[in-house]
Amino acid sequence: MLCVLSPCGQYFNFSVVKKWIEYNNMPTHHSNLKGIGFLLLAMLIGSTQAAAVKWIGGNYSVLEIVTFRSLVALPITILFFRLEGGKGLPTTKQRATQYLRGFFLFLSYTTYMMGLAALPLASVESLRFSGPLMITILSVFMLGEKVEWQRWLALVIGFAGILLIIQPGSTQFNEGSLFVLISVLFYALTVILTRKMNAADSSATMAYFSVWVYLISAFVFSPLAAAVGEIPNAHPSIAFLFHAWTMPTLLDFSIMAGLGLIWSLWAYFMTRAYSIAQASVIAPFEYASLPISILWGFLFWREIPTLLTLAGAALTLASGMFILYLDRKTKI
Repeated sequence: MLCVLSPCGQYFNFSVVKKWIEYNNMPTHHSNLKGIGFLLLAMLIGSTQAAAVKWIGGNYSVLEIVTFRSLVALPITILFFRLEGGKGLPTTKQRATQYLRGFFLFLSYTTYMMGLAALPLASVESLRFSGPLMITILSVFMLGEKVEWQRWLALVIGFAGILLIIQPGSTQFNEGSLFVLISVLFYALTVILTRKMNAADSSATMAYFSVWVYLISAFVFSPLAAAVGEIPNAHPSIAFLFHAWTMPTLLDFSIMAGLGLIWSLWAYFMTRAYSIAQASVIAPFEYASLPISILWGFLFWREIPTLLTLAGAALTLASGMFILYLDRKTKI
């Protein structure tokens, strides 16, 4: 099953789209090129979220940003549900599983933004490449899937790349890296949980329930964070979590609300890409998010990734690409 993690913190299942492709004419070369274009546009739009959060993150609580983003995203999920042909509000027979899945996504999204507060954009994006590695490992222990030696080799290479990026034990080590890895872990758990759900619900339905969990979780944890209060000299990631809620400026409120719009545009172009092109052809282009993140980091904060970060990203990327290749080879 093809699993995609949005930079906006949503998981989408494109298995329905893939089945439609399989039972109709296979995409042509021209449609594959169009699909690549839509995918690159989705990556570009999604990357603006990281830049936006990093831009305003020092002035607000991460939970405040999650709340405003989710309030805008909620009606958009209903719109998507109607576009899928649904009536009324989305419903599900797997309510408990949907809530658990939504909570995993909430934790993934929140810790991802906490990592953004402390790390260069390129480092954050490089660490997100470890997603396929964690999914593979969890598939072994939680789903009982058998992994051949080639995949284990890819996992070792990918893990070496992660170590190059975070540099544990060195003076360059940043605790923000741990929050990004925690984010990827909860993303991987979301993927595993969704596999067990057997794609019974549409993408819009899953997004709808997830956004509700985002809102409820933010409302529950915000008073707890307020009770702890701001911690003097705290690490930027921790300070982002315990920052007091403040009234945003009109510009900052527009940016927070715009995160929900960014998610909706990302979802549209991503779905469009996988609906007209072969997944195995266009999926590798998702890695274009790294050079885009490097560009934003340089333009806004003059961030230049270190050679070790680039080397680690190359190893992690190569590992993920090889796993993708093995998946494609298995299906042929």
